[in-house]
Amino acid sequence: MSKMVKIRELGQSIWLDYIEREFVRSGELESLIDEGLGGLTSNPTIFEKALQGTAYDQDIKALIKKQMSFEKIFEALAIKDIQDAADLFYPVFDKTKGKDGHVSFEVNPNLAHNTKKTIQEAERLWAKIDRPNAMIKVPATEEGYPAITELIGQGINVNVTLIFSLESYKKVTRAFRDGLERMDRNGLPLHKVASVASFFVSRVDSKVDALLEKAGNQDLQGKIAIANSKAAYTIFQDVFDNKEWEMLENKGARVQRVLWASTSTKNDAYPDTLYVDQLIGPHTVNTLPPDTLEKFNDHGKVNMTLSQDTLQAEKQLQKLESLGISMEQVTDELLSEGVQKFADSYESLMQALEAKRESMAKEVAGA
Repeated sequence: MSKMVKIRELGQSIWLDYIEREFVRSGELESLIDEGLGGLTSNPTIFEKALQGTAYDQDIKALIKKQMSFEKIFEALAIKDIQDAADLFYPVFDKTKGKDGHVSFEVNPNLAHNTKKTIQEAERLWAKIDRPNAMIKVPATEEGYPAITELIGQGINVNVTLIFSLESYKKVTRAFRDGLERMDRNGLPLHKVASVASFFVSRVDSKVDALLEKAGNQDLQGKIAIANSKAAYTIFQDVFDNKEWEMLENKGARVQRVLWASTSTKNDAYPDTLYVDQLIGPHTVNTLPPDTLEKFNDHGKVNMTLSQDTLQAEKQLQKLESLGISMEQVTDELLSEGVQKFADSYESLMQALEAKRESMAKEVAGA
């Protein structure tokens, strides 16, 4: 029995944070699905790296002949990958009755602070991908919350990304429930929609450890990301275990699972499966890049850890504040940096595609 199957028995699904055309088409992804992989996530940075190779060149040339812009070329390439991956995951989606088997695609990160355009873009991408097990990624910005409600209200699967703070997570769960209530008013079946809340982990330690170093504290280094995540899970348990939620659940609604994102270890001094081993619990997902998945399959530990030491986690967060380090400030910075990082990757990707398009256009013209 693979570790992905073992961890699923404890209520957590392992997803892969990676996509690339040859990986999808070669049988590698299908092999991981057979081993228990439950879904896949993508983002502009992942696509930027994927498109740097030559796997897409023939398709790019074909699209150039259609006189498509580089933005349209990217979308055509990326959506085809998402559709192919979603088709491979469909048996998982069907077997789990829509709980797992999802493939996520992000709205243009440049729209992170525009509610109306985020909604329009998400609607368009949802229709274009045209797969029931697709998920549209929307960032957890102030402008993103009403977009989440609107999209869920239409029955569109949403992966809420770039959640760092506990307050932001609370707003995400509220936006999700408001969306379900809107679905209900519109007469839509609540069991048809799925959502995850992507709570970012390792970047918290990267940011906080540097501040702790300046404060002369070593005791909390490498601990705050886990503590912050466990505090988020406590909120999850409160949100989805009360009468308000029970009313929606009785109408078919499924919980918005917490998805642990950014779970590769950034500090070589820490165990390389730290952010997997310590965050295992029911109603959660952990999305791993390929190298972290490989390490977890080799020597990761499968135990119910997420609900352990929650009081200690709370004390660690309190101690951090007592040192004058504000988690609110830390997480605000991380959100801003996260949005900018994806936007930069998107722009870099567009520039690389434009260069390829111009280079290949000459080849096509001379052919």
